[in-house]
Amino acid sequence: MAEADPGTAERERPTIDTEPGPSTWAVAAVILLGLVGALVTYKASGSLATISRVQASHTLTPRAEWIATAGRAALVRPVLQAVNYLFIVWPALVFGVLIGGAVRAAVPSRWLARVLGGSPMRAQLIGGLAGAPLMLCSCCIAPVFTAVQQRTRRTGPASALLFASPSLNPAALALTFLLFPAEMAVARLLAAMVLVFGVAALTARYVATEERIPESCSLEAAGAGPLGALSSLAREVARTAWMTLPVLVLGILLSSVVFQFVPLGLPPQMPFRMAAILLVALVSVPLALPTFAEIPLALGLLAAGAPAGAALALMIAGPAINLPSLLTVARTTTRRHALALAAGTFVSAAAAGLLV
Repeated sequence: MAEADPGTAERERPTIDTEPGPSTWAVAAVILLGLVGALVTYKASGSLATISRVQASHTLTPRAEWIATAGRAALVRPVLQAVNYLFIVWPALVFGVLIGGAVRAAVPSRWLARVLGGSPMRAQLIGGLAGAPLMLCSCCIAPVFTAVQQRTRRTGPASALLFASPSLNPAALALTFLLFPAEMAVARLLAAMVLVFGVAALTARYVATEERIPESCSLEAAGAGPLGALSSLAREVARTAWMTLPVLVLGILLSSVVFQFVPLGLPPQMPFRMAAILLVALVSVPLALPTFAEIPLALGLLAAGAPAGAALALMIAGPAINLPSLLTVARTTTRRHALALAAGTFVSAAAAGLLV
């Protein structure tokens, strides 16, 4: 009698279902929701304290530098500015990396497809609503953008989240209404909505991106138990950090070089008005600004005699996008997509400034 083929026996052996159980998903949900809740609490507490100070003083001053840059050599100053920036944003950046890793590790693919599937308008709205409460600057939300885009391959909602976190930051908008004329505050709010629901959607529709299969949730691939959820999270956090932090740090350094050319004393005369607005909008796009930093800079422009439109352009383009996040977008999607987001931000900021 012929011997049985070992390969046949192996193929006929019943497979073990490695689908994560309810306890695994429960652990994953607690991790993700806990991180988001901790971030919102951290940002809200700091924002409320800032709003309280502004209500009392009727102004907002820039943060003191951790390392003084005045009088330093021109080659050293950008490095020190980058260090000062990282000193301010590192807690939020850590949250961004952790949440990005948790999205990769813990959000079920079927749930993500159901939430962001269907109508593109609905997906844009969900992306914007998810980003605004996070109140992260453009650098710190970039790891979350990368995770959402690679898990879904939907650049529209991912870009809406990228724009909404800094541009629809409710505390930043509240400070704008407190410190600036109503028409400037309303214009900033409307321009932010254009970025989140217009520019993000248009670039997703008309700018070609690489077609790839969405990444599966690492828990689904591994089929691990509750302890495996923690291991999966650790792997995805490390992966997210490796993919984003080097690019972000490089972008922050390059942005600090650009910062040397921020115009703070443009003439207010009518012949220079349009040039001042266009120049400030252009320079503001690559600038890496921590949360709320655009507000004292805009106040400084007004105090220096620049047109109100230039200050408005800075408040729109400065927080919305920057060179570090654009480099992250280019690495995650395509350079065309990153350039389209930058161009859309410039046009929106310049148009709002010229109208005001």
